[in-house]
Amino acid sequence: MKILKYLFGFIVTLGLIGIIVGLFAFMHFSKEVKLDADKLIHYHPEMTTRIYDRNGELIANIFKDKHRLYAPFEEIPPRLIEALVAIEDTVFFEHDGVNYEAILRALLKDIKAGKLKEGASTLTQQLVKNTLLTSEKKLKRKINEAILALKLENKLTKEEILERYLNEIYFGHRYYGVKTAALGYFRKSLQDLNLKEMAMLVGLPQAPSHYDPTRHYDISLSRANTVLERMNTLGWITDEELQKYEKVRPKVYNDSLTKNKLPFIVDQVLKDLQEKYPDIKTGGYKIYTTIDSSLQEVAKDALRYGYEQILKRGEGKDVDYSDLNGAIVVIDSHSGEILAEVGGVDYSTSSYNRATQSKRQPGSSFKPFIYQIALDSGYSVQSRLMDISRTFKYQDKDEEKEWKPKNYEKNFEGLITLHDALVHSRNLATINLVNSLGLSNVHRKILQMGFEKVPNDLSISLGTFGISPLQMSSFYSIFANEGTKVTPILVKSIVSYTGEEQLFEAQTQKVTKPEQAFLVTSILRDVIKKGTGRRAKVKGLELAGKTGTTNDYKDAWFCGYSPEIETIVWYGKDNNKAMYKETGGKAAAPAFSYFFKEYLALHPETKVSFDIPKGVHVIKGKRRTDYFTKISKPPKEAQTIPQSSNNELLF
Repeated sequence: MKILKYLFGFIVTLGLIGIIVGLFAFMHFSKEVKLDADKLIHYHPEMTTRIYDRNGELIANIFKDKHRLYAPFEEIPPRLIEALVAIEDTVFFEHDGVNYEAILRALLKDIKAGKLKEGASTLTQQLVKNTLLTSEKKLKRKINEAILALKLENKLTKEEILERYLNEIYFGHRYYGVKTAALGYFRKSLQDLNLKEMAMLVGLPQAPSHYDPTRHYDISLSRANTVLERMNTLGWITDEELQKYEKVRPKVYNDSLTKNKLPFIVDQVLKDLQEKYPDIKTGGYKIYTTIDSSLQEVAKDALRYGYEQILKRGEGKDVDYSDLNGAIVVIDSHSGEILAEVGGVDYSTSSYNRATQSKRQPGSSFKPFIYQIALDSGYSVQSRLMDISRTFKYQDKDEEKEWKPKNYEKNFEGLITLHDALVHSRNLATINLVNSLGLSNVHRKILQMGFEKVPNDLSISLGTFGISPLQMSSFYSIFANEGTKVTPILVKSIVSYTGEEQLFEAQTQKVTKPEQAFLVTSILRDVIKKGTGRRAKVKGLELAGKTGTTNDYKDAWFCGYSPEIETIVWYGKDNNKAMYKETGGKAAAPAFSYFFKEYLALHPETKVSFDIPKGVHVIKGKRRTDYFTKISKPPKEAQTIPQSSNNELLF
């Protein structure tokens, strides 16, 4: 009876093979099978995009559903392929996609068990099952699997099949592809793996969760040793190699999938590129940013430092700082490359990027642009301005109203030089300067610089419009970059999975001449030396900058630069309510100073003093040095700038 049972099983097996062959002949040219096969013949899986900083350091892995780093066949070590073939499909290089002898053995076991239990799938069949079919154990699926495997073997080389298999298969821990698994589990490239690590990897696909070395390390080692023993049995490794590597216990890492070190940067990169690259999360791009990871950390620490100082000053005061936050932007003044961008004090608490998304009033940090217009119009650093109180009348609907601006110090100087008016941030002198230049003229030139939604009234003098810190960094490059405005860029290049590279450069706009821009720089240096920005000083490094404070202390800014880089700092409350007497000089300038002290320590080779462009005439006096140009000539005598007779203010 036992012999008859096996004989019956053999006949059934032959019959099933005949069915498979017949179905293959019938379905070989069917549209459905052809389309399914094309998905592997023209293989393009979802691939992880990787984001790097300017020094090639990985910032994050970005993917939609599957974390997969693609490895072409040439990148896969031969010994890893030997280990895979040894444990999964010893005759892989001999069969045509289906191992008929293995099927026969499996079917006999299935008949004996009374159900489909033994698989006997080749590597090609496994690839088909994992990519095109389901894992259900039904005869129909097995037939389709065999047909598609034969189709693949007819269209692809063995090397191409192995390449697809090792990039498609799941290795546990949400790692897809052997390159991903090698970097994830061992933090190694494929070329750096030892034989035990290779054995651990190829042992995973059979049961990825069960053999996951981050959860079942000893079980994973045992499976790897089985792989090594199989290789030894086949004569592919020596007894000495077997004994050596059986004892090896590789270090395994339980890393996060994304490794997202700089979340504000990653969010901004995706936002900037999503429209142009809709497959940004699945296309396998390499994105090289302008960010310096070390400076990003310094900027983060600087922002936190200023934040904590504000909180400390608020202790015991009737002020709610639950909504207090800030932002800091650092760019290369000449290239426009963003070196650091921190959109808040704690990303885990709030992912809102205040560096790019928050539009806040710049206050007095906007004044240098008005003074640049004045200097380009023929004013000099020694021109006299009227720092006196004036009342402006304007019409608000049907009601006539008055606007009587004041200085922060609530006093006025009478006559004051243009230099001193900006150094000490005199509101009245600035308003009178705008009135003298002509409001419409100033407004037009401000728009020509690129500012948007700027009010066409005298409140323009006090920066009463919204702007983000990143936008502000672009405008301050006018001074820091010798009169040429640069639009900040975050991405330097993008490389596709095929190796095609797209380069990005900052857009530039010439706003004024280098010598004219330097006049503003010379004044902004004195803002830090003896004006409202004294807390921004850094010993051994020449800096220029301007404070900014808005009504009721809602915003505190410090915008400044060294001879090479530029830094914008902002603090305020997200609900746009008042802080407790926090000015730009008190709140933002210390954070600016903190950053540049650390920057100087990291980069002692940095340029420490500003160059004086050609065309600048230097006049050294007893108390200070003044600078003049052909446009902004030294005055023969102190003269008061005539005031416009039109005092009406249009809101």
